[in-house]
Amino acid sequence: MWKADPVTIDHLTSLHGLPIHDFPAEDEGSGPLPPAGDVAWRLSRNQLLTGEESFETCWNRFLDTVDPAKVRALVLGAGAYGSEADGDDPTETVGRLVAAAGRLTGLEALYLADLNFEECELSWIVQGDVTPVLTAYPRLLELGVRGSGDGFGEGPGLRLTPLRHEHLRTLRLENGGLPGEVARAVAACDLPALRRLDLWLGEEYYGCTTTLADLAPLLDGDRLPALRRLGLRNSEMQDEIAAAVAGAPVVARLTSLDLSLGTLGDTGAEALLGGQPLTHLRELDLHHHFLSEPMMQRLRDALEPSGVKVDLGGREQAEEDEGRYVAAGE
Repeated sequence: MWKADPVTIDHLTSLHGLPIHDFPAEDEGSGPLPPAGDVAWRLSRNQLLTGEESFETCWNRFLDTVDPAKVRALVLGAGAYGSEADGDDPTETVGRLVAAAGRLTGLEALYLADLNFEECELSWIVQGDVTPVLTAYPRLLELGVRGSGDGFGEGPGLRLTPLRHEHLRTLRLENGGLPGEVARAVAACDLPALRRLDLWLGEEYYGCTTTLADLAPLLDGDRLPALRRLGLRNSEMQDEIAAAVAGAPVVARLTSLDLSLGTLGDTGAEALLGGQPLTHLRELDLHHHFLSEPMMQRLRDALEPSGVKVDLGGREQAEEDEGRYVAAGE
C-alpha cells in the first residue's frame, strides 16, 4: 500500500563533525575555497534539469582544484546518484571513487546519494555494490548510503559482499526497503572498530526482504565488539524487532538504542519493558511510534529515573483503513 512520507528526507548539513560545503560550479564567483580538510565537500550536479556541467566534469575539476590528500569528508549528491532516468550509473560513481583512492588518501567519511525528495524519492534512488569503496579505502571511518533501489530492474540495487574492515566506526544505510542479502552481508562482515550501526529497514512494498533471522547475528554482536549505538529503524515489523532486541546480548553493551521511525506499538514496548534491563542506556529513541499514552508513561517511569533519555516524540494515530506506517517509504 502506498503511503506518503511523513518524514522529509533532506540534504545533510554536516558529516563527520564537519559542516557541508558545496563545491561551486565553474562559473560561480564564490571567492576563495575553504581549506580542504575543514569542511565536508558536497558534489552535486543536476545536468538534466539545469544544464549544469556533468558530474564527471565536476568530479575531475574538484580533484584538480582542492588538495585531495587533505579532504576528510565527501558527500556525493545529484548527478552521481539519482533515479533510472537521471544520475550516473552507481557503478560509474563507485569506479571514480576507487580510481581516486590514491589521491584521496586522507578520506575519513563518505556519504553516497545525498538527495532530497525533490531530486529523487527515497525508494527511487538507484544504488549498486558499495564493497569496492570499503576495499579501496581501508582507513575510512564513516560510510553512509541513502537508497537501495535497482532502477526498476535496470541495475543490481544496493549490494555488499562480506569483508573485514579494520577502521570503519560508523555505517548508515538509509532506505525505504532494505534487501535481506544486504542485511545478511552486514551481519557477516568483520568490523572490529564499528561503534555505530544504523539500518533503515523499510517496507516490503518498497523492497524490504530483511527478516528477524537476518538480523540475529547482529543482535548476538559477536562480530561487533566495539558497537555502542544500534539503530534498527523505519520498520513495519518494529514490534517484532523490539521483542528480539529485548533479549539480545548486544544490548547490554550499548549506550544508545534507536527503534524510531517505524510501527512500534504497545506490544513491542511491553516486550522492551519485560526484557533485559535498559537502565544502562543513555538514549532510547522511539520517535514516530503508535504507543498509547499509558504505555508512554510506563516507559518514562521505568527509564528516566535512571538517567535514560527517552525520545517519545511524533506519536502517530493509525487509521482504521490503512493501519500503521513507517516514516519513510517511498
